[in-house]
Amino acid sequence: MSADGTWNTTMNTPMGAQNGTLHLTSDGGNLTGKLAGPQGEMEITDGTIDGDNLSWKASITSPMAMILEFNAVVSGDEINGNVKLGAFGDATFTGTRA
Repeated sequence: MSADGTWNTTMNTPMGAQNGTLHLTSDGGNLTGKLAGPQGEMEITDGTIDGDNLSWKASITSPMAMILEFNAVVSGDEINGNVKLGAFGDATFTGTRA
């Protein structure tokens, strides 16, 4: 199933659960979109899609500047994955199609 569309997500960070909205668009093997949450709206960069497997990066500036690195799998109307939080380790995230 396509990853395209809007997803309601929850990221389990060291600061607690962070809810957000993920907008994804695929074009062949390229993935673009935006991630909106408590830290504002961020453009997705370096996005790739290979079947149901996705990866992308997003830069945040609050509470401190870092690049978040996402890896995820889409299964029907669910998305699940991991996020590398710079020097702060990894977090998991889940989402459902909006």
